[in-house]
Amino acid sequence: MAAELHQDTRGRLEQIEQQMKQLSSSSSSFSSTSSSSTSSNFTSAMGSTKLRKVSQGLSRTMEEHTGIQRKTSAVVESFSQVQKSPQIPEGESVPDFEEKLRPITAQEGNNAVFKAKVIGNPQPSVSWERASGCPLSDATKSFYDNINNQHILKIKNLALEDADVYKCIACNKHGEATYAISLVVTENPALDFKKMLKKRSAGKRKETKPPTEEEMLKILAGADKKDYERICAEYGFTDFRGILKRLKEMKKKVEVEMVRVLKPLEDVTAKADSNVIFDTILELKDPNIRMQWFLGTELLRIQYSHGKYEVKQMGTKHMLCISSVSLSDMGTYTLQVGDKRLSARLNVTDEPLKFLSDFKPKKVTERQTAVFEVRLSKKTDAPLIWKVKGKEVKRDEKFDVSLSEDGLTYTLKIKDVKVSDTGEYDISIGDLNATIPLFIERIPIKFTSHLKNVRVQERGKAHLECEISSKNVHIRWLKDGCDITMNRRYIFIHEGRRAEVIIEDCELTDEGEYSVICTQDSDTHEYVTSATLTVDERFAMVKSGMSDTQCPTGSSAELCVVLDDEKVDGVWLKDGVEISELSGVQVIKQGAVHKLIFSGVTDAHEGKYTFRAKGAESEAVLNIADPPEIDPSVLDLLGARPVTVKAGQTATIKIPFKGKPLPKVTWYKDGVEIMEDERTKVERTADSTTLVLSRCVREDSGAIILRLKSDCGTAVANLHLNVIDHPKPPQGKAEFLELSGKCIKMKWKAPRDNGGKQVTSFVIERHVAGKKSWNRVGEVDSGTTIFSDDKVEEGQAYQYRIRAVNVEGVSDPLETEEVRAGEPIEPPGTASQPQVSNIAKNSMTVSWTPPAYDGGAPVLGYILERRKKGSNIWLQVNKELLTDTNFMVDGLVDDVEYEFRVTSVNRAGAGSPSTISNAVLAKDPIRAPGLVRNLCVSDSTNSSISLRWTPPEQGDEPSGYILEVRPEDAKEWMKATKIPIAGTAFIVGGLQERMKYYFRIRAVNEGGVGEPAELLQGVLAMPPPVAPRFDLQGKLKSQMVVRAGTALCIVLSFTASPPPVVTWFKDGILTTGITKSKNHSQFLISSSQRSDTGVYRAHLKNDYGEAHCDVNVRITDFPRPPENLHLVEEVPGTVTLQWDHTPDLTDDDEGAHYVILKRDTSTASWFTVAERVFSSKYTVTGLLPGRKYYFRVIAQNSIGDSNPLDSKEPLIIAKEKECISSLQFKQHVSPPRQVKPTFLLPLKDHAVYRGYDCTMSCAYQGMPTPQACWYKGESKISDSPRFWHSTANGVCTLVIPTCGAKDGGKYTLVLENPLGIAKCSCNLVIFDKDDRGLLESLANQGNKEKLIL
Repeated sequence: MAAELHQDTRGRLEQIEQQMKQLSSSSSSFSSTSSSSTSSNFTSAMGSTKLRKVSQGLSRTMEEHTGIQRKTSAVVESFSQVQKSPQIPEGESVPDFEEKLRPITAQEGNNAVFKAKVIGNPQPSVSWERASGCPLSDATKSFYDNINNQHILKIKNLALEDADVYKCIACNKHGEATYAISLVVTENPALDFKKMLKKRSAGKRKETKPPTEEEMLKILAGADKKDYERICAEYGFTDFRGILKRLKEMKKKVEVEMVRVLKPLEDVTAKADSNVIFDTILELKDPNIRMQWFLGTELLRIQYSHGKYEVKQMGTKHMLCISSVSLSDMGTYTLQVGDKRLSARLNVTDEPLKFLSDFKPKKVTERQTAVFEVRLSKKTDAPLIWKVKGKEVKRDEKFDVSLSEDGLTYTLKIKDVKVSDTGEYDISIGDLNATIPLFIERIPIKFTSHLKNVRVQERGKAHLECEISSKNVHIRWLKDGCDITMNRRYIFIHEGRRAEVIIEDCELTDEGEYSVICTQDSDTHEYVTSATLTVDERFAMVKSGMSDTQCPTGSSAELCVVLDDEKVDGVWLKDGVEISELSGVQVIKQGAVHKLIFSGVTDAHEGKYTFRAKGAESEAVLNIADPPEIDPSVLDLLGARPVTVKAGQTATIKIPFKGKPLPKVTWYKDGVEIMEDERTKVERTADSTTLVLSRCVREDSGAIILRLKSDCGTAVANLHLNVIDHPKPPQGKAEFLELSGKCIKMKWKAPRDNGGKQVTSFVIERHVAGKKSWNRVGEVDSGTTIFSDDKVEEGQAYQYRIRAVNVEGVSDPLETEEVRAGEPIEPPGTASQPQVSNIAKNSMTVSWTPPAYDGGAPVLGYILERRKKGSNIWLQVNKELLTDTNFMVDGLVDDVEYEFRVTSVNRAGAGSPSTISNAVLAKDPIRAPGLVRNLCVSDSTNSSISLRWTPPEQGDEPSGYILEVRPEDAKEWMKATKIPIAGTAFIVGGLQERMKYYFRIRAVNEGGVGEPAELLQGVLAMPPPVAPRFDLQGKLKSQMVVRAGTALCIVLSFTASPPPVVTWFKDGILTTGITKSKNHSQFLISSSQRSDTGVYRAHLKNDYGEAHCDVNVRITDFPRPPENLHLVEEVPGTVTLQWDHTPDLTDDDEGAHYVILKRDTSTASWFTVAERVFSSKYTVTGLLPGRKYYFRVIAQNSIGDSNPLDSKEPLIIAKEKECISSLQFKQHVSPPRQVKPTFLLPLKDHAVYRGYDCTMSCAYQGMPTPQACWYKGESKISDSPRFWHSTANGVCTLVIPTCGAKDGGKYTLVLENPLGIAKCSCNLVIFDKDDRGLLESLANQGNKEKLIL
């Protein structure tokens, strides 16, 4: 029975595998048909899930339940994207999936959930469908998760019918994106058994007889182990232990065939450096069974072989791939699968070493790099030796010898080749030898600067020069075809790359064509450049003309003209008359210089002079100019004696002069120009000038200057004006030298201005304070400025005034301040506020300090007074003056408040009383408080500590507390507050974090301060201990994507006490670049690289715990370009592009792809053929026959574009050929029919984007076949290579590739045969993508008329 069950189970498994293959093929076809030209396909992977053995149930239910089923066994995953809009505005996009959907495999009865995150602008609409076309089941719900921004499809209580490929479709106006994934539903045996039980319980049992042992084995084979006992009880089967034993024996027999070999390993023979694959086909009951490969008896460590060995599996086919085999890889390879061992042998054959390269002579242009490549058939340890002219080539600045990575290609590069490098290069490696000839082609000579046509005037200097690309050349000069290289009339210069000829003093015969012929060694070609020299006839020209001249009478003068030609003569004229004989004038000619010299100029020589020559003329005016002059005798008189006038009178100063022309007259006083006003007048005549000052004042005195100035010179006259007046008052403020009761002595300064006359004396006057009359008290001579007044009364106040006297009068007075004779005596000032001490109930001591001002006499004593608080009556305490500054007052009344004041006394009397003292209560003193109790810490933070305590029990009640603090590193105590603390708790703030502090406290009252109570141990300023934890709050993502070259900055916030030790790791390795603060830690890389990608972990640890946080960082950059672009024209009009993948395509998770572009050789613009290409192969269609195209491939990711990979040579699209040429048809003779050309379908107007191709066509009829001719405007374009046209089968077609602005206009097709002519025209409009207005108008026109966009 067990064998039958095993055989039945094997049949069911084979049937299920066939169903899986059929469904996998249908899923694959769906995946392939869902792609389009603009879509990208993910690889659809098929795989099978683990199948379990299920036995049949009761014999009556065996036909209904014939085995395990899975509705879908293929894992399908595909993606497609279609763009509808040709142009997408900036900021908008086609729908896309931000997160990939995953295929789901679930058991029957479970739930399945698909989640999709969709992006796109405008917001896409999302729908769900089944690929089979079946509607979604009732247990299926789709909704949108606003929190996670996900579209969700949820299927509850899965049934086998729910297995299918589900599609999530996102659409907006720009396109559509579809993601298809599979749902695989496996049968749940327990659920099937429950269904059977329900079915059995629902119907009536026909048989009550217990099942046999064989029937019970079938029932239990499909159930879980935990349900065995319950199922046996339900069926009334009593031999429970026996049936368990039979089940174990049956399973062992089934497990014997766990591995079935369908195809064994086979021996392989391979060449060295090739790749080898051992393959076998196995049927495994347990897909997770352990498999091991051995070489001989040694286990192959696949994961540590660095790609040498690779194990692959494709369905039931298992393979071992060995790359680059060598003789050391020979041996027996064994596969151990369970208890089965499969073996095969690898034999490696080695070929002899030989050259694979073709050694052809190599030609290289001079100054280029010559490259020799030698390809070997296999690797060898023997060195390859290069030789030239018998000498071995060593690597240096000239030669570069290299070996490829595969060790097969040897390369020799000769840099900057010269003619001397020509020769045969020998190659030897082992017993192999070869020779490659090298030929050097000279670089053609180029004129970087050609000879240029030159035009010079007769007798001028001509330069002809050119610049050559090479220095080592031979040069010959020709004039009109004749060699002039040896002619001494010419100056030839050849320096470096520049060649020049100079012709001095050109003549008309020098005109002609000049040529330079350049040659070089090993080059027979001659290189020529020519230019024309033109010599114009020359007339005399003035190089330097005359200018107007002024000179004094009797002086010499000269008029000079310089011409540009020494052989030209000229004529001098005065006032239009030629000079023949003029006294004192001489005419001189010195080459091109012509002079007219005057020996002594007189009035007869004044006038206009003209010089005339052939083609030249110059004019100038000669004038006589004498400088101004003042008679020296007048100057002597003015300097010897000043001009004196009394104040109030008029001063007149007249000075004669002479000069031509009339000079400018300016008067100055003390260096300042005198301007005319109502008091000042300046008179001018032809030979004199007069200065008139009316009503003179003393301030008019000073130095007077007359300045006469003209273009010929300057004259100056200096004189002094003195205005006489009475003197000014004495200067400044009078100084008192003595102020006593017997004498007042004063001093002053002489007046600043004595009025023009010497001061003779000073007069002193005074008046008594309070009176108005002044009395003269004395006079002193001018030599004395000190006066003593001894007729004064002590204590009396006086005021004085002083006047200066000269012959013109008396000055204004200088008044002094009011002064007193001697000083007065006053009562003393106020003593300080009295202070009270030693207070008792009937006495107290009062003290004070003496007054600051004693009134001019010593203080004799003090008067002390007291009163009761609130009373106005003062009582004197002492009977006699107190000489001391303290006094004990007794006889006081207990518990009464008293106030005191003190008065100072000197011989002038008593002064003012002092400030009243504070009220003092007559009472015995209060006791100081005792020791404070229970001082302790209630709380602490990083900057504060909270304390509390209990009041003292001894002494009087305290009025406050003095709290003192001391840091651990200090010795002195500091008060925590400026005033005592009123309560029994206090918070000490402003502390340094983690610093230890000591505290002590004392109670205080009016009786004094108590003893201090101190904490025995210091307290740390820190909060209560807290284990580290991160404060993320969603601000930091677990995934970070950073562009290479930018800064990578990871900032984490945390809380901990004490502050933790922060450590950063990258992929488990300790790293640096960390900055840390109290609650933050930052990891920074200023310029990130691709190698910085990895998992970064921040680890926190203190004495109370630890925590860590991981951040996954990926560094992205511009992709590297693809390589090895190949072009293949497989189908006419199409080109297939193949290239090697860029390494960044597989590493990028954000949709890296390729962009394909093409360019016609007739234009410089590139045009996009396809975007979002994910494979390394693409076929370009729509190419025009006979045209040449370049192609370009660019890798693109979210960062940007790679460097382009361009095709090196243009590809020519082959023209269509006759497909059938060999078939012979019987000629059908039709009756002759002639038709005039007519258009069946005329041309239509076109509007095309700039840079795109335009195709216009029309249909016609006509017999014989008419000749077609195309025109653009009035110009014929049929023969232009710019256009491509064809005429076949009654259709004429014109193709305009890569349209530009110049291609717009009217196009006409003319058809002509012997019967007539037909014409048809259309208009072509070229526009840019940004021409919105033109696009709208074209769209409207296209709706009304026949216009093709």
